[in-house]
Order: sequence, then C-alpha cells, then structure tokens
Amino acid sequence: MGKKKDKKKKKKKKEKKEKKMEQLEQAQGEVAASTEGESTASGLPAEPKHKIKRKEFDKELKPLHVEMVKLQEWVKASGAKICVVFEGRDTAGKGGIIKRITERVSPRVFRVVALGVPTDREKSQMYFQRYIPYLPAAGEVVLFDRSWYNRAGVERVMGFATDEQVESFLRYTPAVERAIIGSGVTLIKYWLEVGMDEQAKRFHERDVDPRKIWKLSPMDLEAQKRWYDYSRARDAMFAATDTVECPWYVVPSDDQRRARLNCITHFLSLIPYEEVPREPIKFPRRQAKGNYQEPDYPYRYVPAKY
Repeated sequence: MGKKKDKKKKKKKKEKKEKKMEQLEQAQGEVAASTEGESTASGLPAEPKHKIKRKEFDKELKPLHVEMVKLQEWVKASGAKICVVFEGRDTAGKGGIIKRITERVSPRVFRVVALGVPTDREKSQMYFQRYIPYLPAAGEVVLFDRSWYNRAGVERVMGFATDEQVESFLRYTPAVERAIIGSGVTLIKYWLEVGMDEQAKRFHERDVDPRKIWKLSPMDLEAQKRWYDYSRARDAMFAATDTVECPWYVVPSDDQRRARLNCITHFLSLIPYEEVPREPIKFPRRQAKGNYQEPDYPYRYVPAKY
C-alpha cells in the first residue's frame, strides 16, 4: 500500500510540474509570437510588429505575479538561495524589470542590491569582497541592479580600472561564479540589450520628464558618446564569462513591456519551484468591546485633498 501511495504522489507531482511548465511556455510563446523566425542585422530578434498596450500588459503580468508569489513561498519553505544579476547599458530597463518582479512579493524574501560608488576602503579590498555580503542566505532571492560586472563595463570604458585589473577580472570571474554556485546558490545573469536610437530617445525623456531627471547624470551622457567602447567591453565580457555553468541570457529591451514579460517568464521557467500547500484559514471573531471607550483625542489628520 505504501509503495502505491508513493507512486501516486510522484505521478501527481510530475503532472503538476508539467502543467506549470506548459502554462509558462504558453505565456512566453504568446508574448514573443510576432518575432518568430525574424532577426535584425545584429543577430537580435526583430522588433515585434505591434506594441503591447497597457491593458494587455497588465493582463499578461497578473498571472506571472501569481507565479512569483508561488516561487516566493517555495523559496521560504525549501531554503533555496537565488541570485539574479541584471546588466546592460544605461536606459536598458534593468530597474523596470526588477520593479515588476518585486511589486507583489515580500521585501524580506526578495532583496534588491544597487550599490553606489565604492568607498576608499572598498577600493583597497579584493574586488569581489564588496559583493559577497549581499549574496542570498537560505530562503532569499537577491536581485542585483548592476553587479560585479561594473568592472567589465563602466569601470573599463571610463578608465576607473586598469587594463590589468579588467583582464584579471575576466579571467577569474568564471571561477568565482562556480564557487557561488557550488555553495548552493542558483545564479542567473541577464543582459538587457537596448538599441542606439532607443537609448537616445530614453535619455531625452529623462531630460524633459521631471519624474526622471534624477536618472540623468554626466556619466550617462558620456556613455552615449562612447557607444562602441561599451560594445567592445560587452563583447569581451561575453567571450570570457558566458559559461556553461553560468550563461548570459540576453533580453532585447527596445520594447520595454515585452522585455519585462519575456524576462519574468524566462526567470520563472529556470527555477524548479512547486506550489506550497496552504492550510485552510479560519478568521477568528473579534473580541467584545467591553468597557472600551474611544478617546476624545485631537488627532492630526492628513488633509483630504482627494
């Protein structure tokens, strides 16, 4: 009897997993259908024939958010450790994807790491030392909005690192990432690829939109000027660090909404999570008021402007 029950459990578990993968693949297929079989001169998928409207985007995003919550509960229950690196040129859309991943989950489980300029002390350390403390512990998902790959990109292009430091970084990074994976961390790397014209358009939007002016800096202007220096840096980075153990996944991001849906769908497909059973909840009755009296207190209410 025991063996039969185990077989039934395994079969049910397998069917659930297959159903979930089918749903994710179907969602990804619908989002990317219009680009199938086409490519640009750069080898990237061609831009879709239509833009995804806000209503359609929200409709597609909702079930992905449901899956993200399932992933979160599985991470907590299983003690999984997940680290996701987001890299790309300025304006590529890293922050936008991270925002959509995290907006329906707990910040106690999903942590976003976006480090500023290193201090003098950090500059004197082993290069990776600055990033190691932010790696996930059991039951955590860490999302790096830029990462140790600063050395291969902005530091190289802007002259903040010497050629020797960059070469050393590219040589040793695969070994460091193997060590991270060997410690039980699932390490995923995304490169968001934005086109030259689209980047220029987004820089202009940052200049004229009062909500985005904080995103525009002198470094951004320099980055636009040095487009091909960044291209060379990206190419060298891929050649050295796109490994079997820890590959780079490229997300074409000229269409921001499509990029967000594609990236989230792909991320979910890489993690073997399962829905964690929930105990039925019975909400308790509130206690009786008894002798409690509302105080006559001069509360400072926020003005009701809306």
